[in-house]
Amino acid sequence: MSRFTVTRRGRLLRTVAAGAVLLALVGYLVAQVVTGGPGAPRCTVRANGESYSLSPEQAVNAATISAVGSSRGVPERAVTIALATAMQESGLRNIHHGDRDSQGLFQQRPSQGWGTAAQITDPVYAAGEFYEHLMQVRGWSRLPLTRAAQEVQRSGFPQAYAKHEPDASLLASALTGRAEASFSCTRSPGDGKAGDPPAVRAKLWREFGPAVLPSVVRAGGGPAGAAAGPGGPTVTVPVREDPSVPEGSAARRGWQVASWAVAHAAELRIERVAFGGRVWSADRSADGWRKASQPQGDPAAVRITTTR
Repeated sequence: MSRFTVTRRGRLLRTVAAGAVLLALVGYLVAQVVTGGPGAPRCTVRANGESYSLSPEQAVNAATISAVGSSRGVPERAVTIALATAMQESGLRNIHHGDRDSQGLFQQRPSQGWGTAAQITDPVYAAGEFYEHLMQVRGWSRLPLTRAAQEVQRSGFPQAYAKHEPDASLLASALTGRAEASFSCTRSPGDGKAGDPPAVRAKLWREFGPAVLPSVVRAGGGPAGAAAGPGGPTVTVPVREDPSVPEGSAARRGWQVASWAVAHAAELRIERVAFGGRVWSADRSADGWRKASQPQGDPAAVRITTTR
């Protein structure tokens, strides 16, 4: 072997090694941008010995997707399919760009009849449209996830959804309330501003539907304000058994609403969520769900306390 050949091979190996290092660095930097970097607030699902972590932005969107599914009475499997699809299409981020005119959580396209750009970048509308189309797929619940998602999305990469199924399934188990007290978020210090209980009620109303707060409807058709509670104004969300809804146990409904509130805690300035004898609080968010040290009021209700 000539000296020239050895030298050229050495240069090639160094080039490949440098390229690998560069790719790793790019991947790390992208991850830092997406997640917020070390020490940034995170949301985590832990259940059945498995865990999945996501950013607060991703958690808000995932909780909204689950809540919209609840408002339509779809089973957990449909939520799993929707979450896996959004993970693939947008990384669970409500982006305003994409291939051609694709936008939003599901990269829906105005030119394909999904709605206007403003509509499909509204997570509630986008999730509703996804479920609407999924329910029209014959035998969707018996199809493999990637096939069901593809029947809705018509993607150029139909097998890409499959890799997200384990994480989507774990996340859905928490956000639909099946895995109790399994979803939690850490919080940065608040901005000192007071929370807005009517905003909490309005968002609950819009994402879960009017049935989430049936006893507090104003004559004008909108959700009413919140009652005062210890630590700050508290929104009380009653939960009950509903045999007409798939998976409609009171405990499951309660943990779904409680997880939703934790996901939206930073956005809505929620400082405390209590349900099922457990408490999550912003000032001890690193501890996750703790056993309540004293009774939390109505045991058949989720209590969402905003900052004072």
